[in-house]
Amino acid sequence: MSETDPRRWKALIFIALAQLMVVLDATIVNIALPSAQQDLGISDGNRQWVITAYALAFGGLLLFGGRIADLWGRKRAFVVGLVGFAVASVLGGAANGEAMMLGARALQGAFGALLAPAALSLLAVMFTDAKERAKAFGIYGAIAGGGGAVGFILGGTLTEYLDWRWTFFVNVPFAIVAALGAYFVIREPAEGRNRSPLDIPGVILSSLGLVALVYGFTRAESAGWSDGLTIGMFVTSAVLLAAFIVTEAKVKAPLLPLRVLTERNRGGVYLSLGLAVIAMFGTFLFLTYYLQIVQGYSPVKTGFAFLPMIAGMIVGSTQIGTRLMTRVPPRLLMAPGFLVAAAGMLLLTQIEIGSSYTTLVMPALLLLGLGMGTAFMPAMSLSTHGVQARDAGVASAMVNTSQQVGGAIGTALLNTIAASATTAYVTSHAAGATTPAAQKLLQSQSMVEGYTSAIWWAVGILVVSAAIAFAFINTGAQSGSSAASGDGEGAGGVGKEDEVRIPVVAH
Repeated sequence: MSETDPRRWKALIFIALAQLMVVLDATIVNIALPSAQQDLGISDGNRQWVITAYALAFGGLLLFGGRIADLWGRKRAFVVGLVGFAVASVLGGAANGEAMMLGARALQGAFGALLAPAALSLLAVMFTDAKERAKAFGIYGAIAGGGGAVGFILGGTLTEYLDWRWTFFVNVPFAIVAALGAYFVIREPAEGRNRSPLDIPGVILSSLGLVALVYGFTRAESAGWSDGLTIGMFVTSAVLLAAFIVTEAKVKAPLLPLRVLTERNRGGVYLSLGLAVIAMFGTFLFLTYYLQIVQGYSPVKTGFAFLPMIAGMIVGSTQIGTRLMTRVPPRLLMAPGFLVAAAGMLLLTQIEIGSSYTTLVMPALLLLGLGMGTAFMPAMSLSTHGVQARDAGVASAMVNTSQQVGGAIGTALLNTIAASATTAYVTSHAAGATTPAAQKLLQSQSMVEGYTSAIWWAVGILVVSAAIAFAFINTGAQSGSSAASGDGEGAGGVGKEDEVRIPVVAH
């Protein structure tokens, strides 16, 4: 079986490289967007679609991508996803107008939806020894968590010193190296395939339901929560996803077997991780604006300002999470991890216009990274906990889906809260701002007021994540034979074929 495959550690290098590419893409394009918008003549009203087109395709097609990986074979899906992502990146970098750019971003999202669950489920079926799995997922978790911040540095550097188009072209060498490495190194266990027929109604209902949900939150950010189309999207999504669940309960070969969702440990991971991502992505955005607009940092300096968070994630994931995962129950890592991240958020509620980076922002980022890294490690390991090998792809897709939806919700929800607080502050203090200097000061103060109001919500969300992790997740430490048996799907544990678990990304 795969635990004796001498090439599994080499395979991890190429899987991690592909994961880094996908995670980088979520933030690297944000930094380049103002320059790309100007060059391509994209209107202010349409510029959000450069981000949204990717998010809709990625979030909407993840379950389908996970099922295709189970059907085709994860190695094949992984390589096809990488090649497609590279081609889409070339199209984005060569874009000569708005339509070509938006099409390229949607294509990137579609191939990312094939690539991400294939990568995660490959790890799940290749690393079956508890201690090795802990190390593998520690490395993978550090990349999944910290890659977005690396995207700020790389995106700022490429945009400032070369050209925004290089934020797309940089994906090509990543993809080529990872695809060639995967093709020649990865050896997937053949018995893990799911050859049952594709659930077409499930594909249509889940894809449209998730697209409607992600678009509803994205639109809420710009048009408001009471907008007719926003409400219509949420209602449509609820109807489609309810129909999807009913369909999955009845068909013989469901796209998403409900057993993947109903096992309490996996359910706890999907829910707590999705909520944590809401807090994390919203705060990422606010800190970027705070450092650039209020503190006057350049894009490159802003990227480097996030380095303490990356360091914290690496330590939390590879040192704390990896070392303790085989010794203590996952909930005793996840719940404290989310609470440490909440403590970092709590520090950020104290930011003011002239706050010191060294004494306030840096310690907050360290705590945020340390907590998230510690929590992500066991969360990834549990997200395919106890699933049969034939369901590994779709279980991996579920944790990606919870993160994608969490990212969309976080950006929209926390941005709306921040905007409301900013407007209220301006309204109540406008009378005193009679000079240009006073008006400029008021603008900065109102923005900081908005950020801190939203960050308080992020603190609360992380505390709820910790409570969910502690209450739902009841499996023991993942060491020895117990790693394969803490399964809620049957009292007798799982067989050799079922010793699978793991996953994550982000947007």
